[in-house]
Amino acid sequence: MLDTPQILTLPAQHVAVVPLALAPDEVAAAMPEAIAELLRALAVQGILPTGPLFSYHAEPPGPWWCFEVGVPVSEPLAPMGRVRPGALRATRAALATYRGPYEGLGAAWGEFTAWMEGAGLVPAADLWERYVRGPESGDDAATWCTEFVRPLA
Repeated sequence: MLDTPQILTLPAQHVAVVPLALAPDEVAAAMPEAIAELLRALAVQGILPTGPLFSYHAEPPGPWWCFEVGVPVSEPLAPMGRVRPGALRATRAALATYRGPYEGLGAAWGEFTAWMEGAGLVPAADLWERYVRGPESGDDAATWCTEFVRPLA
């Protein structure tokens, strides 16, 4: 289920990220390892996440998904293994909240994209998902919550 999208201005944020380039069918298996590596690097450096995990795509996914899995942080961290400091730029964006299992993300993105087109909004190339509540919160996938962020051109 997709909540009614909204337009808002997001502030710039420091982030810690692990860059990945994967075939779509490799994503589910690779994410837990990347997340664990990310959280270990933060723990070693004494840095706490200031928001939910996200995946950032500089361009919409194609045959290969080149993206970063990350978390917002209060300060830049030192590079460690694959973990790198980064930033999400301040931007005016469309945001929609999807509630349900990860298997429904593709259809929900389609619904969100159709809403943007119907509203006459022109998206920038980049996009991200914020995983507000997921499998770590319980087995009932109907309670999982993912935010879609699509900056506007």
